[in-house]
Amino acid sequence: MPSSWFRTICITVLTIAGMNVLQAQTASEDIRPKENSPYSRLALGNFFSQYMAAPGAMGGLSAAYHDPFHLNLMNPASLPHLRATAFEIGMYAKYSQLESSEQSDNLWGGNIGYIALGFPLQNRVNEALDRSQSPWDFGMNLALMPYTQVGYDVTIQERHDDGFKLATNRLKGDGGTYRLQWGNGVKYKGLSLGATLNYNFGKLINNRRVDFDSLDHSFSTEFLDEMSVSGVTWNLGVMYTHSFKEKNDDGMMVPSGKRLIFGVYGHSAQDINTNSSNLYVRSNVSSYVTQAVIDTVSYATDIERKMTLPTEFTFGIAYEDLAKLRLGLEYSIGRWSQYNNPSKPESLTDNNRLTFGIEFIPDATSYNSYAKKMYYRGGFFTGTDPRSAGGEQIKHTGITLGVGFPIIMPRQQLSFFDVSLELGQFGVKEVLQEKYAKLTLGFTLNDNSWFFKRKFN
Repeated sequence: MPSSWFRTICITVLTIAGMNVLQAQTASEDIRPKENSPYSRLALGNFFSQYMAAPGAMGGLSAAYHDPFHLNLMNPASLPHLRATAFEIGMYAKYSQLESSEQSDNLWGGNIGYIALGFPLQNRVNEALDRSQSPWDFGMNLALMPYTQVGYDVTIQERHDDGFKLATNRLKGDGGTYRLQWGNGVKYKGLSLGATLNYNFGKLINNRRVDFDSLDHSFSTEFLDEMSVSGVTWNLGVMYTHSFKEKNDDGMMVPSGKRLIFGVYGHSAQDINTNSSNLYVRSNVSSYVTQAVIDTVSYATDIERKMTLPTEFTFGIAYEDLAKLRLGLEYSIGRWSQYNNPSKPESLTDNNRLTFGIEFIPDATSYNSYAKKMYYRGGFFTGTDPRSAGGEQIKHTGITLGVGFPIIMPRQQLSFFDVSLELGQFGVKEVLQEKYAKLTLGFTLNDNSWFFKRKFN
């Protein structure tokens, strides 16, 4: 493994992991969320897309998606299909417009979306030089990415029925959960199996402050809840690739370059640890008193419990005409009614998602037109979110577009710069709806020199 790659990966992983650790109990005025999505106050926050830029431009295909030069972190059965070591990093920028019945707001956000390293455990160059090809293939990956995000800053004013007391509620939240992933896959001929272990960690902060503005010298009440999560979860995946054959000039049956791929991955319900604390205080600041009068209503810390994450499965099918066309369709289900979190009790609903994606390459071997060698992608998805608002389940729908730019590196190695654009809407129309545009830039560096068996004469 090249030492510069190893140092870069380790430093990046430790930096991002440390960003979540270096947090202490925070007061309301110190909470500064990077994004503002009021729905992230519910459950564990907004779910972060687990797919990368290339499949993300195809609606987020994952169950039956495997590629020799791109990673698929969601179905570990794709790993043994890698033909070169792939280091991938993605960054995104997001523009959102929040709309309710009374007002609207425009927001910008962005961050690093994922860092991943995947590699085949057998070098293809060795096989070519030895003029032998094993029916077995193996692959492995390491990755770090967000799982959920919390970020909101909302002010709500309400007047009581008597018209006398005007209360201001200030809701603020920050934090998120992350996954450090280790995946392995094995393939024998057309069948591949894979397993992933995820170490989940993170911290969620939810704060609410209530002020009675129309009452002189009234107390302000502040509710601060913090919850840290930690624990290991698993994921299993299966893929089967059926290659169509045709007769060659010698009358022998050979692969035609067309194939069908069937895939499924998922997990059953599983538990992880939570450690929560809460602080409820009342304070009063008046022009006659130089210091705030503070009364601690409730304070508890280091409350350790178990949280149950639900059963989730994704099924998919894809058709490929190698180096020309890829079509995919998949369906996901999540039994989020199984979700149980004593540290932040909420009732969630089962969810689903339907995804369609397409990729087209005009001519991958063109030598006089770079545009013909580019990967053109599109997709569509629609589904529901486990959370509800106003008694109605949140809906999420969007279309995706993208382009992959192949880059020829030294020794004729192929790397990619992938761009994907996601246009969607999320929420409940009668309550609050978010329309957004999310641009993701993905960089894939491929290297086929790993595990290369050098020979000396």
